[in-house]
Amino acid sequence: MQKIIILDFGSQTTQLIGRRVRELDTFCEILPYNKFPKNDPDVIGVILSGSPFSVYDPEAFSIDLSEIRGRYPILGICYGAQFMSHTLGGRVEPAPSREYGRQHLTAIDLENPLFRDFVKGSQVWMSHGDTITALPQGFKPIASTETVQFAAYQSEGEKLWGVQFHPEVFHSIQGSVLLRNFVVDICGSHQDWSAASFVEATVAELKDQLGNDRVILGLSGGVDSSVAAVLISRAIGDRLTCIFVDHGMLRKNEFQQVMEDYKVLGLNVIGVDASEKFFSDLAGVTDPEQKRKIIGRDFVEIFNAEAKKIKDAKWLAQGTIYPDRIESLNITGKVIKSHHNVGGLPKEMNLQLCEPLKWLFKDEVRRVGRQMGMPEHLITRHPFPGPGLAVRILGDITPEKVRILQDADDIFIRGLRDYKIKLSGEEARKVLAAGVPVAMQDGEIEVSLYDQIWQAGAILLSTVRSVGVMGDERTYEHPVALRAVTSTDAMTADWAHLPYDFMANISNEIINKVRGVNRVCYDISSKPPATIEWE
Repeated sequence: MQKIIILDFGSQTTQLIGRRVRELDTFCEILPYNKFPKNDPDVIGVILSGSPFSVYDPEAFSIDLSEIRGRYPILGICYGAQFMSHTLGGRVEPAPSREYGRQHLTAIDLENPLFRDFVKGSQVWMSHGDTITALPQGFKPIASTETVQFAAYQSEGEKLWGVQFHPEVFHSIQGSVLLRNFVVDICGSHQDWSAASFVEATVAELKDQLGNDRVILGLSGGVDSSVAAVLISRAIGDRLTCIFVDHGMLRKNEFQQVMEDYKVLGLNVIGVDASEKFFSDLAGVTDPEQKRKIIGRDFVEIFNAEAKKIKDAKWLAQGTIYPDRIESLNITGKVIKSHHNVGGLPKEMNLQLCEPLKWLFKDEVRRVGRQMGMPEHLITRHPFPGPGLAVRILGDITPEKVRILQDADDIFIRGLRDYKIKLSGEEARKVLAAGVPVAMQDGEIEVSLYDQIWQAGAILLSTVRSVGVMGDERTYEHPVALRAVTSTDAMTADWAHLPYDFMANISNEIINKVRGVNRVCYDISSKPPATIEWE
């Protein structure tokens, strides 16, 4: 299968480059800057990402361009463009002032294949402190802005391009056009990567990889592990055994509901209620990272005990997707947060790791699920943290606090599902393009508010109490914060602008029905700088 290789130099938007390439029905792999695959006949082009470093920083990431130069078309973005210029004889210097934000291309070579179908004055997004002040010999500028002379350049004798702006971000209005020009026209992509081709290729690969071996998979109830389970089941049938551990901090009635869903899918699932152990081990713990580590440790212990009962198992399967791996440890080596689903069982189990979804983003996982005919309510389930409500309760964890949060969260999520909105135009087109089974009538579609949100949930501020009045009596109870965000891949997210009437009704219902809550707040922070979860 044709692929674009994206070499990651540490930019926060590298994943967005990958998403934009995938949107062009072209497979891509995002690899560390120094891990270019040798002798891979499927590679048709290379993109060099941005970076938090300057090219002249002693710790700056660097590669030997001669290993890929002349073999593939190369596009450098931001740092990638500066690195190529710097390495090949140009000059990069600190800009007089940091070039950040919207700018417009005042001069564009519209005859250049990289800018085919562009319009003069096209808006782009800049984000760098350095700038190219001289190009290498044999290179020419192909776009400028009022303040950036070499906003884009090309080698006159080679298929080398560099842009100092970020075509992958939303604010570069024609960024997708530029990437299409590079990926499709310059690199020659056949645009034949799709959910259907992924399923076909992955099932075949799993059959070869797993052979007649037995596989154990840890289910979470979410879309990622569920899709992974169905994929593997298609490849090896009943040689897959799934284990679903209830740590007591799932959503209200979730354990029973999910077990019923897995019966419908025909999966072989062992359900384990281990809530007493988790509550006991978490007693008195308030540090968020410590909570995650305890839950991860207990999960492994329980999973280990159940897995040992399955004779001759040789593989551990996980529903790990790409953002999991990026957030757990980025290329600069900084841990953002720990994930107990990234890793494996104790070494003494001697299980090999199988991760069929490791290169997919969340929306791609959903497309794969639809392609395999999975129930829509499973496919559209919002992401949910592995530690569950433990990281949505500030402070220590108790069964009573979990009960309060489960009740409030249930009202919020049911409300989102029940509230219907109508979409038309581009918004409706995006929903239909994603494969969501919804009918259009008079140019409009009707969807639930839940389906327009990436992730939502309630947070119990159990370390805070607020004064209230109920029935002419003073109350001193906990506030609940509601969180709902829109996103495409969880790497960035914006708070969802929920209708006022919806918010008013949900707030009243939570305060009236949930014992222990007398105040409801709404979180209006975006990622970055905040994260989606509070802990």
